[in-house]
Amino acid sequence: MGSPILIVVVVAGVLAIVWYAWFTRYNRRRGTVVLNWVQSACLGHGRIVHPHWQASSSLLKATLHLSSRWFENARLTIRLLPRPLPVQWLLSRYGKREETLTFEADMGFPPGFDLNVIRHRWSGHSGNKSSRKRTWNIHRPGPVVLTTKEDWPAELNPVVNALTSWRDKDFVSVRFNPTSPHFVATVALENLSNQQAAATLLGLFRELAASSSAKQH
Repeated sequence: MGSPILIVVVVAGVLAIVWYAWFTRYNRRRGTVVLNWVQSACLGHGRIVHPHWQASSSLLKATLHLSSRWFENARLTIRLLPRPLPVQWLLSRYGKREETLTFEADMGFPPGFDLNVIRHRWSGHSGNKSSRKRTWNIHRPGPVVLTTKEDWPAELNPVVNALTSWRDKDFVSVRFNPTSPHFVATVALENLSNQQAAATLLGLFRELAASSSAKQH
């Protein structure tokens, strides 16, 4: 009676080990590829150092040494789905959790303001059956900014203009702080598909840093 149960337990254990090993390797390979793209995008002016994994190979942190006047003490954090852990992976998929890359750094010219930009998208459709027969005219509106500040400081205009001009980039959030870290940006990892995309992203970070300190030099 105990033999079939024992076999099931052994098979389940073997499958769990194989699953964990396979997806640990997958996550580590994926994270390493992203770091390589970022380093290559620096064109010899940046170097990835001290990469280390946490949280069952679903969190990768590294330091990015940049020879740039805009950024100091740059750090990268890659958050991947917890694929090695089946239950957590399923919960993450159910919750539609995104894989992200977070770039944080101090700036040579710290911003004189505190700004936290969170991007949201809304979409919807009508459940009326008759709506299927309609001919819809789709218009792409300009960016809409919802702010909690009653007074809009003039120094924020270059930053907001830079963000809205890059609205096709799926930023999850962007934050400017007068204290360290001065700049923190999180982007959806699905948009970082190659070295060129990484170079474009780093260019945007530099543009945002320049716009935030435009009044200071």
